[in-house]
Amino acid sequence: MLLKLLQDGFGSAMDLNCAEKILYGANWAYNMKLPGEALKLAAGFGGGMGVESSCGVITGGVMVLSSLYVSRNGHESGRIKALEKEFIETFTKEMGTIDCSDLKAKYRNDEIKCNLVIFKAGEILDRIVEREGLN
Repeated sequence: MLLKLLQDGFGSAMDLNCAEKILYGANWAYNMKLPGEALKLAAGFGGGMGVESSCGVITGGVMVLSSLYVSRNGHESGRIKALEKEFIETFTKEMGTIDCSDLKAKYRNDEIKCNLVIFKAGEILDRIVEREGLN
């Protein structure tokens, strides 16, 4: 689903950042039906919120999980915390960190950019969505 879409180059022609690739790609792959105005919210989360802090694939992934598994707000959904925790802990276990600067140092280069990081987030989201189903 999402991983395959990302591996096929989704978002490259649109020059999307990491958070945008995850949210826009998930919107398409999981048929989330988010409007363009909602998708724009991911723009400021790329590059670790512009300061190389928490990676945009993490913040974008949390946006995806929230959209899929929260009906009204986070305080009403104990499920979202468990899914976020699983997503972040799995990513950290497999990639070593969620910190943008550390991920860039380890995985980014000029040829593939941050694709390995983006693909890993897509893979983990796919596993969660396949297990949990689409709401």
